[in-house]
Amino acid sequence: MDFELESQLRKLRLQLGSKAAHQQQHAATLMAVEETIKEQNMAVEPASYFAALLTLLEQTEVGPKGLSGTIIYLLSIILPFVSHSTLRAKFATMMAVLSQSLDLESADVALLRSIISCLETVLMAQDAGSWSQPIAQGTFKSLLALATDSKPKIRKRAQHAVSKLLCAPPAPAVVHPAAGLMAQFVLDSLSNAKADLQVALQTLQMVKQTDMLWPESAFARLCEALMQLPKLNTPFVTALSFQALETVFSRATESLDEDQFRDILISIIDLKPNTNDPLASEAWLKIIQKGYTTFATISSEACFQSLPDLIDLVFPDIELGKQTTREAATQCIWAMIRDCIPEDKLESSGSERIIKTLTSGLSYRFRESWALIFLLIAAMFQRLGKHAHPSMDALMTEISHMRMEPEFELKTEADAVLGAAVRAMGPEAFLEVLPLNLNADQNKDQVGRAWLLPLMKSHIRNAPLNYFVRAMLPLADGLAARSQQFVSQSRDIEAKVFDALNQQVWSLFGGFCNVPSDVPESFTPELAERLATEMFESTNVRPAICNGIQTLLTAVHTLAQEPSASGPLTQEQAVAAERHLAQFAPQYLSQLFNIFAQSPGSGRGYVMDTINAFLAVITPAEINATFVKVCTMLNEALKTHTPPSAAEMTNRYLESNPPPAAYTMMDLATSMAAYLDAERAQMLLHAASVLAKQSDDASLQKKGYKAICRLAEQPANSLARQLIDSALTSQLIPMLIESAETVGPSSRRDRLALIALLSRSLADEQLHFVPAMLSEAILGTKDVNERARISAFDALLAMGQRMAQGGVIDMAAATGAADANDDVSMQQQQQASIEEFFKMTAAGLAAQTPHMISATIAAISRVLFEFQNQLSTEFALEIMQTVLMFVAHKNREISKASLGFVKVIAVVLPKEVLMQHLKEVVESILKWSHEYKNQMGLKCRHILDRLVRRLGLDAVAEVTPQEHERLIANMRKRQQRSKRSKEGYAGAHAGDGNNDEDDDEEETRAGAMAKVPTATGGKKSFGNAYEDVLYGSESEFDDSDDEAGDGSKGTASGAGKGKSKAKAKQGSKGENANAAGARGAWIKEDADGPLDFLDRSAFTHFATADPATAKPRRAPSAPKMKNGKLLFEDPEEEARKVKAAAIAAASGASANAEGEEAGEDYYLQSLTSKDGYYRAANQKIKFHKRKPGDDDDDVEMASEDEAAVPQKAPASKRTKSNEGFAYGREFRAKKAQGDVKRGNVDPFAYVPLNPKSMKKGALSVKGNSKKGKRTRNMK
Repeated sequence: MDFELESQLRKLRLQLGSKAAHQQQHAATLMAVEETIKEQNMAVEPASYFAALLTLLEQTEVGPKGLSGTIIYLLSIILPFVSHSTLRAKFATMMAVLSQSLDLESADVALLRSIISCLETVLMAQDAGSWSQPIAQGTFKSLLALATDSKPKIRKRAQHAVSKLLCAPPAPAVVHPAAGLMAQFVLDSLSNAKADLQVALQTLQMVKQTDMLWPESAFARLCEALMQLPKLNTPFVTALSFQALETVFSRATESLDEDQFRDILISIIDLKPNTNDPLASEAWLKIIQKGYTTFATISSEACFQSLPDLIDLVFPDIELGKQTTREAATQCIWAMIRDCIPEDKLESSGSERIIKTLTSGLSYRFRESWALIFLLIAAMFQRLGKHAHPSMDALMTEISHMRMEPEFELKTEADAVLGAAVRAMGPEAFLEVLPLNLNADQNKDQVGRAWLLPLMKSHIRNAPLNYFVRAMLPLADGLAARSQQFVSQSRDIEAKVFDALNQQVWSLFGGFCNVPSDVPESFTPELAERLATEMFESTNVRPAICNGIQTLLTAVHTLAQEPSASGPLTQEQAVAAERHLAQFAPQYLSQLFNIFAQSPGSGRGYVMDTINAFLAVITPAEINATFVKVCTMLNEALKTHTPPSAAEMTNRYLESNPPPAAYTMMDLATSMAAYLDAERAQMLLHAASVLAKQSDDASLQKKGYKAICRLAEQPANSLARQLIDSALTSQLIPMLIESAETVGPSSRRDRLALIALLSRSLADEQLHFVPAMLSEAILGTKDVNERARISAFDALLAMGQRMAQGGVIDMAAATGAADANDDVSMQQQQQASIEEFFKMTAAGLAAQTPHMISATIAAISRVLFEFQNQLSTEFALEIMQTVLMFVAHKNREISKASLGFVKVIAVVLPKEVLMQHLKEVVESILKWSHEYKNQMGLKCRHILDRLVRRLGLDAVAEVTPQEHERLIANMRKRQQRSKRSKEGYAGAHAGDGNNDEDDDEEETRAGAMAKVPTATGGKKSFGNAYEDVLYGSESEFDDSDDEAGDGSKGTASGAGKGKSKAKAKQGSKGENANAAGARGAWIKEDADGPLDFLDRSAFTHFATADPATAKPRRAPSAPKMKNGKLLFEDPEEEARKVKAAAIAAASGASANAEGEEAGEDYYLQSLTSKDGYYRAANQKIKFHKRKPGDDDDDVEMASEDEAAVPQKAPASKRTKSNEGFAYGREFRAKKAQGDVKRGNVDPFAYVPLNPKSMKKGALSVKGNSKKGKRTRNMK
């Protein structure tokens, strides 16, 4: 039986224990039907279910709450899997039975939805001849009646059925036989729209979503009826009619001729709504866009004739409409520019009119929509291509002037337009209109445009290389000469500026190398020599030259290898260009080899990429000859090579020094691995094997493994791969086994990648390689290097896939006991299978170290997730019970890995199996529920949440021990809160049609397998499902509550609310800004005089916000003058005045509230209480200074200076040093100026005795410890 049907029936059977009565009835009926099928010895197939259910339905009394509803629901599930011939044979019987339940007044919504599903499936199975029968037409009319039902769920389901039926006509018909019935129904409904508007709306909704081919006889009448609806002046009807017209026009080319289509478009244009009506305007613009793009396919000439007038009609909407209308108008014009201008009209007067219209959009009237205007101008450049010059030269010049204004806000959009101009007309024509003028300092009348260089770099495509040779190279030479001239004059700044310009000019070389059309003519020996010289001598322009040559070689080679490739070069031209470039390869390769050997190790990757590009275009004989030379140099370098010290391997050293010669030669030899013949590949394999086995130099060992990987990853029919397969048993496997103990940390990734490559192609006699390398792959899953871990998991999966293919494993060869007698060898042979692979992997659980045990558990989790469908349930349970014993392990590394395994089994095990062993799973993970170190408790709760989503909260609560009842109560509360929030959201969005699904279908889908959560930012995801399961977001509930369930709200919920408020505030702020922009603009006056509106920079003096309402800048406070003297305000005195005024205001407010109950004045308390605070003059919060023994009302405010220094400690706790303390503040008067006498102490500048102050220059008169000032000696 079909797997999809079986999964649906399995879900239904699980609903036997559901609390919903109708779900229990569905499951019980299904099981009864299955028992009947077994008793009658019928085959378990969809036809048997269909026959049993149809017989049962004929014997059952039809009623909304009887058994018939359940049978029809089961039929709706079974019918899609029944053969069409069977459905055609039982069509009359089915219609006779189902018609009895089509009572719209008393029928249940769920029953009618099931009936509609059955009718849809049965009608889809009928052939063209069956549709001529009255029963089929009557059934379709019933569906049309249900499509306009008042109940939204029934109506939506019927409309979907009608749409699906009409969009798939039976063969060989092109137009569905029921299309005439549909057209007549639509015409009748729309003709009565004024009397029954609701039916008309529902009919329009159905037409909108039905992308069908209408009958030719009814198409014109249908369009006429749809165009009459906007005259009703109902905005929603108008919008829906335009949307329906858009759907109808998608298939209009097969139903209308040119004249009919033109007449309809003219009628639609006459119905243009008011711009201030965004709903109708957007719908009208969409139908115009759809109609004209479709009309262009019928008659491009006739379409283009009216295109300029239409663009003039739509263009004001970009200025006057609301934001959504502006975007819709821009999209409409953009589509018409792209699709409605034919190739032979690119230089016509109509195109000139369109350009003139777009130019008017740069006036200040369109300032709010300049970003959209720039999009249209860029589209026009793209459509005209080279024909944009000279017709759009003035427009491009105007945009460049706007771009150069310092206060222009849309520089990014303007750069996009100019970039489109570069791509369209080419750099030569572009620079003819907008010259760079890099020598503008010598000619004051010219405007320098150096800012165009980085813009052109990313937009030059398919330009002739000859222009770079003629214009750019002399310009670069001149800039370099001026830079050297400034260097000789010691003018470093000017020299750096012109050197940077020289580099920017050279950076254009890559764009000119992007598939030029004149490679054989322009890439001459002189240019090749010049590029090689610059590449070797100038390190600044070397990356640009290498990237350009690489781009040229790669593009030409790609076009030469693909016969169907579309581009500026044909395949023959690309082959000729490739041969031409291959002539210079030997010269360039020798030059690049020298550069690669002399370049620092951290910055020569682009040189290697250029070498690889040249290797792809030269002949294999040249590559093999070059490889022999490189191998000779490698042997010489290895004879004198000594491992570099740690200081020579640091990044700082490698940034300025080249690596050893042996490293360089090995990298060059590895780069040629894909092109070597058998003899040279054997040389590389031998050298790489020797380097991989040695342990003195970790870098050479890594390069050895990388070279073998490069040979092993070649295609199966290549010579390199055939060499690897032949040397696998005799050379590679013994080498990998022997060198397992000498592998350096940096070589593990490449070694594991090699193990994965070799494991995929093992022969039966080579399967001992799997157990020999398995422990290394398991330990690699815990490597500190992330890429090494990925390679380890890949190796495990490759081994598992090879073991699943079968074979015989010689365990004696794996353990090194191959010399034993044959009897012992036969006893140690194992049959390869996926279960045997699991047993080998699980052997690591008996290790002595926690590291190995945790790595084994991680490996088992990954392999179980990958091969879950290939294991028997009993074997999977055995693995689960084994690993669950480690969950309660005292070692956290082991227990953490075990919890990850529990996450996996919560997803991969079948629900019924997981339900049987739920108790032991829950009890094992709850042992860590109260452990919060390393987030163990949080992991446990996430696993419980996952189990709740799969099995239900009641099932989890049933097996949870009593001491954890509070945790279950908390989960129940969070689940209810989540459900309420979802219901509230659904209720708030009830009008958008997203909640029309039936409840029983939702509950049926809820019993399906839990969806794999998405990966979060806490763990990096490698892009596969296993990482999502292991590191995904486990909990779907709000985690803000505490575990007990009765704590206070957590911070997560508050943060979420804060974000929501912030977003709402931001949204309203943006709306206000848009509204302000729509109201008008303000002129920013200048001190130079009135604003000149004819000046090009006039638009930079406008603002969208009222300057009068802007917050004024705080002027710096200047000291006051009195009697010719400066008066500095005391911040402490100002704060004291603020406090007094506040207390007076509060007292006055209390006095005015006579007869009312006095409440607490929190503001007054903040000023007078011992824990209160106040704000100083600089708006900083200062807390009240309080001394021991003060009353609550006796509070003294701390001054700003006192807030910065520690308070005087009691005598018993006085600090060791009083340096830096400001003495004498206790004598300051509170209400007067100057000092007062407190007690019997005079307010003199006393300084306490301190032994440190006896040193010369230690203490100043003010008490500040600063040397160099006049000091007072204490005696």
